[in-house]
Amino acid sequence: MLTRKKVQTTVVLVFGILIMANIISNKFFFRLDFTEDQRYSLSEATKNILENLVDPVTVTAYFSEDLPPNVAKVKSDFKDLLIEYDNLSGGNVVYEFINPNENQAEETKAQQNGISPIMINVRERDQMKQQRAYLGTIVQMGERKEIIPFIQPGAAMEFALSSNIKKLSVQVKPKIVLLQGHGEAKLSTLQQLGTQLNIMYNVQELELNDTTDIPGDVKTIAIIAPKDTVLMPTLDKLDNFLAKGGNLLVALNRVEGNLQQSSGNVLNTGFAEWLNDKGIEIEDKFIVDVKCGNVMVRQQQGMFVMNTPVNFPYLPIISNFADHPISGGLEAVILPFASPITIAPKDTTVSFIPLAMTSEQSDVESAPVFFNIQKEWKTSDFKMGSLPVAVAMEGKIVGDANSKMVVFGDGDFVVNGEGQQAQQQQPDNINLMANAIDWLSDDTGLIELRTKGVSARMLDATLDDSTKTIIKYLNFLLPIIFIILYGVFRSQVKRKIRNKLKQTEYV
Repeated sequence: MLTRKKVQTTVVLVFGILIMANIISNKFFFRLDFTEDQRYSLSEATKNILENLVDPVTVTAYFSEDLPPNVAKVKSDFKDLLIEYDNLSGGNVVYEFINPNENQAEETKAQQNGISPIMINVRERDQMKQQRAYLGTIVQMGERKEIIPFIQPGAAMEFALSSNIKKLSVQVKPKIVLLQGHGEAKLSTLQQLGTQLNIMYNVQELELNDTTDIPGDVKTIAIIAPKDTVLMPTLDKLDNFLAKGGNLLVALNRVEGNLQQSSGNVLNTGFAEWLNDKGIEIEDKFIVDVKCGNVMVRQQQGMFVMNTPVNFPYLPIISNFADHPISGGLEAVILPFASPITIAPKDTTVSFIPLAMTSEQSDVESAPVFFNIQKEWKTSDFKMGSLPVAVAMEGKIVGDANSKMVVFGDGDFVVNGEGQQAQQQQPDNINLMANAIDWLSDDTGLIELRTKGVSARMLDATLDDSTKTIIKYLNFLLPIIFIILYGVFRSQVKRKIRNKLKQTEYV
Protein backbone atom coordinates (compact mmCIF):
# COMPACT_ATOMS: atom_id res chain seq x y z
CA MET A 1 0.00 0.00 0.00
CA LEU A 2 1.32 3.39 -1.01
CA THR A 3 1.72 5.79 1.83
CA ARG A 4 2.37 9.51 1.69
CA LYS A 5 5.93 8.94 2.90
CA LYS A 6 6.60 6.39 0.13
CA VAL A 7 5.28 8.79 -2.53
CA GLN A 8 7.47 11.60 -1.23
CA THR A 9 10.50 9.30 -1.13
CA THR A 10 9.84 8.14 -4.71
CA VAL A 11 9.51 11.74 -5.98
CA VAL A 12 12.74 12.77 -4.26
CA LEU A 13 14.58 9.74 -5.71
CA VAL A 14 13.30 10.45 -9.23
CA PHE A 15 14.39 14.09 -9.07
CA GLY A 16 17.73 13.06 -7.60
CA ILE A 17 18.32 10.56 -10.43
CA LEU A 18 17.40 13.19 -13.04
CA ILE A 19 19.78 15.73 -11.51
CA MET A 20 22.62 13.19 -11.36
CA ALA A 21 21.92 12.12 -14.94
CA ASN A 22 22.18 15.76 -16.11
CA ILE A 23 25.45 16.29 -14.21
CA ILE A 24 26.94 13.09 -15.64
CA SER A 25 25.74 13.86 -19.17
CA ASN A 26 27.44 17.27 -19.04
CA LYS A 27 30.71 15.68 -17.96
CA PHE A 28 30.59 12.56 -20.13
CA PHE A 29 28.90 13.26 -23.44
CA PHE A 30 28.44 10.47 -25.95
CA ARG A 31 26.00 9.43 -28.65
CA LEU A 32 25.38 6.38 -30.79
CA ASP A 33 25.56 6.89 -34.55
CA PHE A 34 23.48 4.50 -36.64
CA THR A 35 23.53 6.59 -39.83
CA GLU A 36 24.83 4.92 -42.98
CA ASP A 37 27.54 7.55 -43.59
CA GLN A 38 28.44 8.03 -39.89
CA ARG A 39 27.53 11.71 -40.16
CA TYR A 40 27.45 12.18 -36.37
CA SER A 41 30.80 10.52 -35.64
CA LEU A 42 34.04 12.49 -35.46
CA SER A 43 36.76 11.46 -37.90
CA GLU A 44 40.24 10.31 -36.96
CA ALA A 45 41.59 13.52 -38.53
CA THR A 46 39.59 15.67 -36.11
CA LYS A 47 40.60 13.50 -33.15
CA ASN A 48 44.28 13.87 -34.06
CA ILE A 49 43.98 17.65 -34.38
CA LEU A 50 42.24 17.97 -31.01
CA GLU A 51 44.54 15.59 -29.14
CA ASN A 52 47.61 17.48 -30.37
CA LEU A 53 46.39 20.94 -29.41
CA VAL A 54 48.94 22.79 -27.31
CA ASP A 55 47.18 26.14 -26.88
CA PRO A 56 43.49 26.55 -26.00
CA VAL A 57 40.97 27.39 -28.73
CA THR A 58 38.00 29.66 -28.04
CA VAL A 59 34.87 29.23 -30.13
CA THR A 60 32.37 32.10 -29.93
CA ALA A 61 29.12 31.05 -31.60
CA TYR A 62 26.69 33.81 -32.57
CA PHE A 63 23.31 32.11 -32.93
CA SER A 64 19.89 33.71 -32.78
CA GLU A 65 17.09 32.31 -30.62
CA ASP A 66 13.48 31.45 -31.54
CA LEU A 67 14.33 30.18 -35.01
CA PRO A 68 12.25 27.76 -37.12
CA PRO A 69 12.87 24.10 -36.16
CA ASN A 70 14.88 23.25 -39.28
CA VAL A 71 17.22 26.22 -38.64
CA ALA A 72 17.31 25.84 -34.85
CA LYS A 73 18.59 22.28 -35.36
CA VAL A 74 21.81 23.80 -36.71
CA LYS A 75 22.48 25.30 -33.29
CA SER A 76 21.77 22.07 -31.39
CA ASP A 77 23.94 20.03 -33.78
CA PHE A 78 26.76 22.57 -33.53
CA LYS A 79 26.56 22.61 -29.73
CA ASP A 80 26.72 18.79 -29.62
CA LEU A 81 29.76 18.97 -31.88
CA LEU A 82 31.49 21.48 -29.57
CA ILE A 83 30.81 19.32 -26.52
CA GLU A 84 32.61 16.43 -28.22
CA TYR A 85 35.48 18.73 -29.25
CA ASP A 86 35.78 19.92 -25.64
CA ASN A 87 35.90 16.35 -24.30
CA LEU A 88 38.43 15.08 -26.87
CA SER A 89 40.73 18.08 -26.48
CA GLY A 90 40.96 17.69 -22.73
CA GLY A 91 39.35 21.09 -22.18
CA ASN A 92 41.42 22.90 -24.80
CA VAL A 93 38.30 23.87 -26.78
CA VAL A 94 36.29 26.48 -24.88
CA TYR A 95 33.00 27.70 -26.30
CA GLU A 96 30.16 30.09 -25.61
CA PHE A 97 26.88 30.88 -27.37
CA ILE A 98 25.72 34.47 -27.76
CA ASN A 99 22.34 35.67 -29.02
CA PRO A 100 23.07 38.86 -31.02
CA ASN A 101 19.35 39.66 -31.26
CA GLU A 102 19.21 40.10 -27.49
CA ASN A 103 20.51 43.67 -27.54
CA GLN A 104 22.05 46.20 -29.90
CA ALA A 105 25.50 45.97 -28.31
CA GLU A 106 25.83 42.24 -28.98
CA GLU A 107 24.53 42.64 -32.54
CA THR A 108 27.03 45.40 -33.25
CA LYS A 109 29.85 43.30 -31.79
CA ALA A 110 28.88 40.32 -33.97
CA GLN A 111 28.91 42.42 -37.12
CA GLN A 112 32.24 44.03 -36.20
CA ASN A 113 33.67 40.51 -35.85
CA GLY A 114 32.56 39.62 -39.36
CA ILE A 115 29.29 37.79 -38.58
CA SER A 116 26.52 39.27 -40.71
CA PRO A 117 22.82 38.45 -40.35
CA ILE A 118 20.84 36.54 -42.94
CA MET A 119 17.14 36.88 -43.66
CA ILE A 120 15.02 33.77 -43.10
CA ASN A 121 11.31 33.19 -43.62
CA VAL A 122 9.30 32.56 -40.44
CA ARG A 123 5.62 31.59 -40.31
CA GLU A 124 3.75 33.29 -37.48
CA ARG A 125 -0.02 33.26 -37.04
CA ASP A 126 -0.59 31.95 -40.56
CA GLN A 127 1.55 34.76 -41.97
CA MET A 128 5.00 34.64 -43.51
CA LYS A 129 7.49 37.22 -42.34
CA GLN A 130 11.24 37.71 -42.58
CA GLN A 131 13.53 37.59 -39.57
CA ARG A 132 17.15 38.58 -39.10
CA ALA A 133 19.13 35.56 -37.96
CA TYR A 134 22.75 34.96 -36.99
CA LEU A 135 24.39 31.58 -37.62
CA GLY A 136 28.10 32.34 -37.48
CA THR A 137 31.15 31.47 -35.42
CA ILE A 138 34.56 32.89 -34.53
CA VAL A 139 37.41 30.46 -33.84
CA GLN A 140 40.29 32.07 -31.93
CA MET A 141 43.71 30.92 -30.69
CA GLY A 142 45.70 33.61 -28.94
CA GLU A 143 45.66 36.75 -31.07
CA ARG A 144 44.78 34.90 -34.26
CA LYS A 145 41.23 34.17 -35.29
CA GLU A 146 39.22 32.70 -38.16
CA ILE A 147 35.63 33.53 -39.03
CA ILE A 148 32.90 31.15 -40.19
CA PRO A 149 30.31 33.79 -41.17
CA PHE A 150 27.46 31.38 -41.86
CA ILE A 151 26.89 27.73 -40.96
CA GLN A 152 24.44 26.47 -43.52
CA PRO A 153 21.89 23.80 -42.53
CA GLY A 154 23.16 20.42 -43.73
CA ALA A 155 26.69 21.73 -44.30
CA ALA A 156 29.90 19.96 -43.34
CA MET A 157 30.23 21.50 -39.86
CA GLU A 158 33.08 19.24 -38.79
CA PHE A 159 35.23 20.20 -41.78
CA ALA A 160 34.63 23.93 -41.26
CA LEU A 161 35.49 23.75 -37.57
CA SER A 162 38.40 21.27 -37.74
CA SER A 163 40.06 22.91 -40.73
CA ASN A 164 39.95 26.34 -39.09
CA ILE A 165 41.37 24.96 -35.84
CA LYS A 166 44.16 23.32 -37.81
CA LYS A 167 44.77 26.54 -39.73
CA LEU A 168 45.26 28.38 -36.44
CA SER A 169 47.46 25.71 -34.88
CA VAL A 170 49.70 24.87 -37.84
CA GLN A 171 53.04 26.69 -37.92
CA VAL A 172 53.96 26.29 -41.61
CA LYS A 173 51.39 25.63 -44.31
CA PRO A 174 52.28 23.24 -47.17
CA LYS A 175 53.05 25.15 -50.37
CA ILE A 176 50.89 24.58 -53.46
CA VAL A 177 51.82 26.25 -56.75
CA LEU A 178 49.78 26.88 -59.89
CA LEU A 179 51.94 26.49 -62.99
CA GLN A 180 51.91 29.56 -65.27
CA GLY A 181 53.38 30.58 -68.61
CA HIS A 182 51.24 28.44 -70.95
CA GLY A 183 47.86 30.17 -70.68
CA GLU A 184 46.89 28.32 -67.49
CA ALA A 185 44.16 29.58 -65.18
CA LYS A 186 45.49 32.20 -62.77
CA LEU A 187 44.74 32.30 -59.08
CA SER A 188 42.61 35.40 -59.65
CA THR A 189 40.28 33.35 -61.91
CA LEU A 190 39.87 30.57 -59.33
CA GLN A 191 38.12 32.51 -56.58
CA GLN A 192 36.07 29.61 -55.16
CA LEU A 193 38.94 27.12 -55.28
CA GLY A 194 41.37 29.67 -53.86
CA THR A 195 39.05 30.30 -50.90
CA GLN A 196 38.98 26.57 -50.15
CA LEU A 197 42.72 26.01 -50.52
CA ASN A 198 43.85 29.07 -48.57
CA ILE A 199 42.50 27.52 -45.38
CA MET A 200 45.09 24.74 -45.44
CA TYR A 201 47.80 25.77 -47.87
CA ASN A 202 50.09 28.55 -48.99
CA VAL A 203 48.95 28.91 -52.63
CA GLN A 204 51.23 30.70 -55.10
CA GLU A 205 51.79 30.99 -58.84
CA LEU A 206 54.98 29.69 -60.49
CA GLU A 207 56.29 30.31 -64.00
CA LEU A 208 59.12 28.02 -65.08
CA ASN A 209 61.77 29.22 -67.51
CA ASP A 210 65.50 28.83 -68.11
CA THR A 211 66.40 30.80 -64.99
CA THR A 212 63.76 29.47 -62.55
CA ASP A 213 63.35 26.08 -60.99
CA ILE A 214 60.78 24.39 -58.76
CA PRO A 215 61.44 25.38 -55.12
CA GLY A 216 62.27 22.51 -52.80
CA ASP A 217 59.40 23.29 -50.38
CA VAL A 218 56.66 22.82 -52.99
CA LYS A 219 54.34 19.96 -52.05
CA THR A 220 52.10 19.88 -55.12
CA ILE A 221 52.00 21.52 -58.56
CA ALA A 222 48.62 22.14 -60.20
CA ILE A 223 48.32 22.61 -63.97
CA ILE A 224 44.83 23.90 -64.75
CA ALA A 225 43.54 24.57 -68.28
CA PRO A 226 46.76 25.38 -70.22
CA LYS A 227 46.18 26.83 -73.70
CA ASP A 228 49.67 27.39 -75.13
CA THR A 229 52.45 25.02 -76.11
CA VAL A 230 54.75 23.83 -73.33
CA LEU A 231 58.48 23.55 -74.01
CA MET A 232 60.53 20.44 -73.31
CA PRO A 233 62.70 22.04 -70.53
CA THR A 234 59.52 22.67 -68.51
CA LEU A 235 58.39 19.06 -68.94
CA ASP A 236 61.84 17.87 -67.86
CA LYS A 237 61.57 19.94 -64.67
CA LEU A 238 58.16 18.42 -63.97
CA ASP A 239 59.66 14.94 -64.44
CA ASN A 240 62.44 15.79 -62.00
CA PHE A 241 59.83 17.04 -59.52
CA LEU A 242 57.98 13.70 -59.72
CA ALA A 243 61.25 11.78 -59.47
CA LYS A 244 61.92 13.49 -56.12
CA GLY A 245 58.52 12.42 -54.74
CA GLY A 246 56.54 15.53 -55.71
CA ASN A 247 52.86 15.36 -56.56
CA LEU A 248 51.11 16.71 -59.63
CA LEU A 249 47.58 17.64 -60.67
CA VAL A 250 46.75 18.08 -64.36
CA ALA A 251 43.34 19.38 -65.51
CA LEU A 252 43.71 19.43 -69.28
CA ASN A 253 41.46 20.69 -72.06
CA ARG A 254 42.17 18.35 -74.97
CA VAL A 255 39.38 20.02 -76.92
CA GLU A 256 37.73 23.42 -76.58
CA GLY A 257 34.20 24.52 -77.42
CA ASN A 258 32.97 27.94 -78.49
CA LEU A 259 29.22 28.41 -78.15
CA GLN A 260 29.28 31.84 -79.82
CA GLN A 261 30.74 30.28 -82.96
CA SER A 262 28.92 26.94 -82.44
CA SER A 263 32.15 25.03 -83.00
CA GLY A 264 34.58 22.77 -81.17
CA ASN A 265 38.20 22.07 -82.03
CA VAL A 266 41.26 20.15 -80.86
CA LEU A 267 43.64 21.94 -78.50
CA ASN A 268 47.32 20.90 -78.61
CA THR A 269 49.65 22.04 -75.83
CA GLY A 270 52.18 19.19 -75.54
CA PHE A 271 50.93 18.10 -72.11
CA ALA A 272 48.84 15.29 -73.66
CA GLU A 273 51.91 13.63 -75.23
CA TRP A 274 53.80 13.98 -71.95
CA LEU A 275 50.96 12.21 -70.12
CA ASN A 276 50.94 9.41 -72.71
CA ASP A 277 54.43 8.41 -71.57
CA LYS A 278 53.01 7.89 -68.09
CA GLY A 279 50.12 5.66 -69.14
CA ILE A 280 47.37 8.31 -69.36
CA GLU A 281 45.80 9.24 -72.70
CA ILE A 282 43.32 12.11 -72.85
CA GLU A 283 41.60 11.64 -76.21
CA ASP A 284 41.05 14.62 -78.51
CA LYS A 285 37.29 13.99 -78.58
CA PHE A 286 34.18 15.52 -77.07
CA ILE A 287 32.13 13.53 -74.60
CA VAL A 288 28.36 13.62 -75.10
CA ASP A 289 26.10 12.33 -72.35
CA VAL A 290 22.35 11.89 -72.00
CA LYS A 291 22.75 13.19 -68.44
CA CYS A 292 23.81 16.76 -69.16
CA GLY A 293 23.46 20.43 -68.39
CA ASN A 294 21.55 22.89 -70.52
CA VAL A 295 22.09 26.12 -72.42
CA MET A 296 19.67 29.00 -72.84
CA VAL A 297 18.26 29.41 -76.35
CA ARG A 298 16.29 32.43 -77.57
CA GLN A 299 13.00 31.28 -79.09
CA GLN A 300 10.18 33.21 -80.72
CA GLN A 301 6.81 32.51 -79.14
CA GLY A 302 4.14 34.64 -80.76
CA MET A 303 5.05 38.27 -80.24
CA PHE A 304 7.59 37.47 -77.53
CA VAL A 305 11.19 36.28 -77.53
CA MET A 306 11.91 33.96 -74.59
CA ASN A 307 15.02 32.24 -73.26
CA THR A 308 14.39 28.51 -73.05
CA PRO A 309 16.73 25.92 -71.45
CA VAL A 310 17.76 23.19 -73.87
CA ASN A 311 19.68 20.03 -72.96
CA PHE A 312 23.24 20.17 -74.30
CA PRO A 313 25.01 16.76 -74.17
CA TYR A 314 28.44 18.41 -74.48
CA LEU A 315 28.03 19.49 -70.83
CA PRO A 316 28.02 16.07 -69.12
CA ILE A 317 26.82 15.87 -65.52
CA ILE A 318 29.04 13.37 -63.72
CA SER A 319 27.43 11.49 -60.82
CA ASN A 320 29.21 8.14 -61.15
CA PHE A 321 32.12 8.27 -58.68
CA ALA A 322 34.57 5.75 -57.29
CA ASP A 323 34.76 4.95 -53.59
CA HIS A 324 37.86 7.07 -53.01
CA PRO A 325 38.77 9.96 -50.66
CA ILE A 326 38.86 12.35 -53.64
CA SER A 327 35.36 11.54 -54.88
CA GLY A 328 33.63 10.34 -51.70
CA GLY A 329 30.48 12.25 -50.78
CA LEU A 330 30.16 14.06 -54.13
CA GLU A 331 26.78 14.15 -55.83
CA ALA A 332 27.15 15.84 -59.22
CA VAL A 333 29.88 17.64 -61.17
CA ILE A 334 29.50 19.40 -64.52
CA LEU A 335 32.49 19.05 -66.88
CA PRO A 336 32.02 21.38 -69.88
CA PHE A 337 33.50 20.04 -73.14
CA ALA A 338 35.26 17.16 -71.42
CA SER A 339 37.33 14.42 -73.05
CA PRO A 340 37.52 10.70 -72.15
CA ILE A 341 40.62 9.26 -70.50
CA THR A 342 42.17 5.96 -71.52
CA ILE A 343 44.44 4.15 -69.06
CA ALA A 344 47.38 2.36 -70.69
CA PRO A 345 49.83 1.36 -67.89
CA LYS A 346 53.52 1.54 -68.78
CA ASP A 347 54.76 0.23 -65.42
CA THR A 348 53.27 -2.36 -63.06
CA THR A 349 54.58 -0.42 -60.04
CA VAL A 350 52.05 2.36 -60.72
CA SER A 351 48.39 1.90 -59.70
CA PHE A 352 45.55 3.63 -61.57
CA ILE A 353 42.10 4.41 -60.13
CA PRO A 354 39.28 5.88 -62.31
CA LEU A 355 37.71 8.50 -60.02
CA ALA A 356 34.77 9.75 -62.07
CA MET A 357 32.89 8.27 -65.02
CA THR A 358 30.13 9.38 -67.36
CA SER A 359 26.70 7.75 -67.25
CA GLU A 360 25.92 4.46 -68.98
CA GLN A 361 24.40 6.44 -71.85
CA SER A 362 27.32 8.43 -73.23
CA ASP A 363 29.46 8.61 -76.36
CA VAL A 364 32.20 10.66 -78.03
CA GLU A 365 32.45 12.90 -81.09
CA SER A 366 35.70 13.60 -82.90
CA ALA A 367 36.77 17.23 -83.38
CA PRO A 368 36.19 19.47 -85.21
CA VAL A 369 32.50 19.60 -84.24
CA PHE A 370 29.63 21.89 -85.21
CA PHE A 371 27.25 22.41 -82.29
CA ASN A 372 23.63 22.13 -83.40
CA ILE A 373 21.67 23.44 -80.41
CA GLN A 374 18.34 22.45 -81.99
CA LYS A 375 19.37 18.83 -82.59
CA GLU A 376 16.96 16.24 -81.20
CA TRP A 377 19.15 13.64 -79.55
CA LYS A 378 18.08 9.99 -79.53
CA THR A 379 18.99 7.10 -77.26
CA SER A 380 20.92 5.54 -80.13
CA ASP A 381 23.28 8.55 -80.07
CA PHE A 382 24.68 7.37 -76.71
CA LYS A 383 25.99 3.85 -77.12
CA MET A 384 29.49 3.73 -75.61
CA GLY A 385 28.65 3.35 -71.94
CA SER A 386 30.60 4.71 -68.97
CA LEU A 387 33.81 6.62 -69.80
CA PRO A 388 36.51 7.77 -67.30
CA VAL A 389 36.96 11.53 -67.01
CA ALA A 390 39.23 11.65 -63.94
CA VAL A 391 42.02 9.29 -62.87
CA ALA A 392 44.31 9.05 -59.83
CA MET A 393 47.68 7.31 -60.10
CA GLU A 394 50.19 6.43 -57.44
CA GLY A 395 53.61 4.74 -57.39
CA LYS A 396 56.96 5.15 -59.09
CA ILE A 397 55.66 7.34 -61.90
CA VAL A 398 59.13 8.73 -62.70
CA GLY A 399 62.32 7.38 -61.16
CA ASP A 400 62.47 5.37 -57.95
CA ALA A 401 60.52 7.66 -55.59
CA ASN A 402 56.81 7.20 -54.93
CA SER A 403 54.65 10.09 -56.11
CA LYS A 404 51.01 10.83 -56.92
CA MET A 405 49.15 12.33 -59.85
CA VAL A 406 45.53 13.24 -60.52
CA VAL A 407 44.44 13.86 -64.12
CA PHE A 408 41.15 15.39 -65.31
CA GLY A 409 39.86 15.29 -68.88
CA ASP A 410 38.68 18.89 -68.51
CA GLY A 411 40.31 22.04 -67.17
CA ASP A 412 37.49 24.58 -67.03
CA PHE A 413 35.17 23.04 -64.45
CA VAL A 414 36.67 25.08 -61.57
CA VAL A 415 37.49 28.31 -63.45
CA ASN A 416 35.32 31.28 -62.43
CA GLY A 417 36.86 33.87 -64.75
CA GLU A 418 37.40 37.56 -64.05
CA GLY A 419 35.35 40.75 -64.08
CA GLN A 420 31.91 40.62 -65.63
CA GLN A 421 32.75 37.27 -67.27
CA ALA A 422 33.13 35.57 -63.86
CA GLN A 423 30.60 32.85 -63.08
CA GLN A 424 29.85 30.74 -60.04
CA GLN A 425 30.73 27.06 -60.26
CA GLN A 426 28.82 24.25 -58.59
CA PRO A 427 30.04 23.45 -55.05
CA ASP A 428 30.88 19.84 -55.99
CA ASN A 429 33.03 21.07 -58.89
CA ILE A 430 35.17 22.92 -56.37
CA ASN A 431 35.03 20.06 -53.85
CA LEU A 432 36.32 17.57 -56.43
CA MET A 433 39.36 19.69 -57.28
CA ALA A 434 40.02 20.65 -53.64
CA ASN A 435 39.73 17.00 -52.59
CA ALA A 436 42.25 16.03 -55.27
CA ILE A 437 44.75 18.61 -54.02
CA ASP A 438 44.14 17.46 -50.43
CA TRP A 439 44.84 13.85 -51.43
CA LEU A 440 48.08 14.95 -53.06
CA SER A 441 49.17 17.34 -50.32
CA ASP A 442 47.62 16.61 -46.93
CA ASP A 443 48.21 13.55 -44.77
CA THR A 444 45.83 14.39 -41.92
CA GLY A 445 42.65 12.93 -43.48
CA LEU A 446 40.61 16.15 -43.49
CA ILE A 447 39.83 15.40 -47.14
CA GLU A 448 37.02 13.08 -46.03
CA LEU A 449 35.24 15.86 -44.14
CA ARG A 450 34.75 18.44 -46.90
CA THR A 451 31.72 16.62 -48.35
CA LYS A 452 30.52 15.18 -45.03
CA GLY A 453 27.21 16.93 -44.49
CA VAL A 454 23.65 16.12 -43.60
CA SER A 455 21.56 15.98 -46.75
CA ALA A 456 17.90 15.15 -47.08
CA ARG A 457 17.20 11.83 -48.72
CA MET A 458 14.38 12.51 -51.12
CA LEU A 459 11.86 9.93 -52.31
CA ASP A 460 12.50 8.40 -55.71
CA ALA A 461 11.07 10.75 -58.33
CA THR A 462 9.79 7.78 -60.37
CA LEU A 463 7.33 6.73 -57.63
CA ASP A 464 3.69 7.62 -58.21
CA ASP A 465 1.91 10.09 -55.90
CA SER A 466 -0.15 7.42 -54.09
CA THR A 467 2.99 5.43 -53.19
CA LYS A 468 4.72 8.59 -51.94
CA THR A 469 1.68 9.42 -49.78
CA ILE A 470 1.64 5.92 -48.26
CA ILE A 471 5.38 6.10 -47.46
CA LYS A 472 5.02 9.53 -45.84
CA TYR A 473 2.12 8.42 -43.61
CA LEU A 474 3.92 5.20 -42.67
CA ASN A 475 6.99 7.21 -41.61
CA PHE A 476 4.73 9.33 -39.40
CA LEU A 477 2.38 6.65 -38.01
CA LEU A 478 4.58 3.57 -37.59
CA PRO A 479 6.57 4.90 -34.58
CA ILE A 480 3.29 5.85 -32.87
CA ILE A 481 1.75 2.44 -33.61
CA PHE A 482 4.83 0.66 -32.27
CA ILE A 483 4.70 2.68 -29.04
CA ILE A 484 0.97 1.89 -28.58
CA LEU A 485 1.55 -1.82 -29.26
CA TYR A 486 4.44 -1.86 -26.78
CA GLY A 487 2.22 -0.18 -24.18
CA VAL A 488 -0.58 -2.74 -24.73
CA PHE A 489 1.91 -5.61 -24.55
CA ARG A 490 3.47 -4.32 -21.35
CA SER A 491 0.03 -3.76 -19.81
CA GLN A 492 -0.95 -7.36 -20.59
CA VAL A 493 2.29 -8.70 -19.10
CA LYS A 494 1.75 -6.73 -15.89
CA ARG A 495 -1.88 -7.89 -15.68
CA LYS A 496 -0.81 -11.51 -15.95
CA ILE A 497 1.79 -11.00 -13.21
CA ARG A 498 -0.85 -9.41 -10.93
CA ASN A 499 -3.33 -12.23 -11.56
CA LYS A 500 -0.64 -14.80 -10.85
CA LEU A 501 0.26 -13.07 -7.58
CA LYS A 502 -3.42 -12.99 -6.55
CA GLN A 503 -3.72 -16.76 -7.12
CA THR A 504 -0.62 -17.51 -5.06
CA GLU A 505 -1.40 -18.87 -1.60
CA TYR A 506 1.00 -17.82 1.14
CA VAL A 507 1.46 -19.98 4.21
